Amino acid sequence: MSAPNGTTLSHEEILRYSRHLLIPEVGLEGQKKLKEASVLVIGTGGLGSPVSLYLAAAGVGHIGLVDYDVVDASNLQRQVIHGMSGLGTLKVESARRRMLDLNPDIDVQVFNEPFTSANAFEIARDYDLLIDGTDNFPTRYLVNDVCVLLGKTNVYGSIFRFDGQVSVFDAQRGPCYRCLFPEPPPPGLVPSCAEGGVLGVLPGTIGTLQATEALKLILGIGTPLIGKLMLYNALDQSFEFVKLKKNPKCKVCGPNATVTELIDYEAFCGVPGHDHEEGSAGAQWDIDARGLAERLARAPRPRLLDVREPHELEISKIEGADLIPLGQLAGRLSELDSAEELVVFCKGGTRSARALELLVSAGLTSTTAVSLYGFGELSCSLSAVHRILATASSADGTSRVSGMRRSGMPSESLKPMIA
Repeated sequence: MSAPNGTTLSHEEILRYSRHLLIPEVGLEGQKKLKEASVLVIGTGGLGSPVSLYLAAAGVGHIGLVDYDVVDASNLQRQVIHGMSGLGTLKVESARRRMLDLNPDIDVQVFNEPFTSANAFEIARDYDLLIDGTDNFPTRYLVNDVCVLLGKTNVYGSIFRFDGQVSVFDAQRGPCYRCLFPEPPPPGLVPSCAEGGVLGVLPGTIGTLQATEALKLILGIGTPLIGKLMLYNALDQSFEFVKLKKNPKCKVCGPNATVTELIDYEAFCGVPGHDHEEGSAGAQWDIDARGLAERLARAPRPRLLDVREPHELEISKIEGADLIPLGQLAGRLSELDSAEELVVFCKGGTRSARALELLVSAGLTSTTAVSLYGFGELSCSLSAVHRILATASSADGTSRVSGMRRSGMPSESLKPMIA
């Protein structure tokens, strides 16, 4: 990537980037390249936070941010670009303020909207490269296909618990994401970080590596991770590299590609393309807090089924509920009675929705799925839940059910990660 002859650095910029200018591989011309470069960061969460901060600090002149979520307290454990002062504000605006505070000489454009097939080309077209900081498969495949079809480079990263992956996908010089993962995993196989968790520092490690790859690509130095997948494990501080080959049968970058335009990626992956923690089983099965309170008040009382993991009981639990983790449910159906009414719950509704599908397919058609919103932050007895449910009609009644995303058992290191 070459810098235009007319690009200059001010005296203040020369002082700011002095440590870069001392590096022979960067120097004045390299810093000019950074100033002229444009990078689109998709997602301003765990991965997008360190990526955006280090690109801004390095002097990348034009940075685009795509996100449509708001800053929540649960983000702050890992999304270091945001702070307490930004709670409840748009993530893209929170990130933009922090980046301009770090480096007021850059331009930051924000897109407060989901990255979808309808707007992806328009948003991405004018950027030199894209950095994937997403946490769901539909958007991940969309980012890949946009890059292939527009001839752009995709700097990929993903995280889960203690493991991370990084690669650079450039279909003109090597494989694309679909070459590695031609099809998405079955719905329910890979849990999200909201359900499986992530070590707070891990996004910093992986996001910083993504930013490093982006700077190398802009400067034209070093060897980018094209044709290689880097696997990182925080527990033993190990880095492994897997060689990747271009798939001649790839549906998007192969010689006989069948994907020549953007598709419906939610239908392709079988899961919604959003990054919220809440889930839903659909209007036919969902009940709200008032409905649950009514069912608990009448005889016979429904059986409460908790499909979270055992260690989550240390955070919060409802006395009287039976625990059968989602991953064990298929093998323990004999413990359930198809004649009794079941109320299935988890932390946010995603796993209860997945459990409901399994139960209904097994013939337990009287089953009802319910999500107690915010349950994961509560430590309460069943009587306390009754009091919570009783407030459902008030302005502070926050028990509810909402929008579906499936989950399942943790992936192996070579399987795609959700975030």
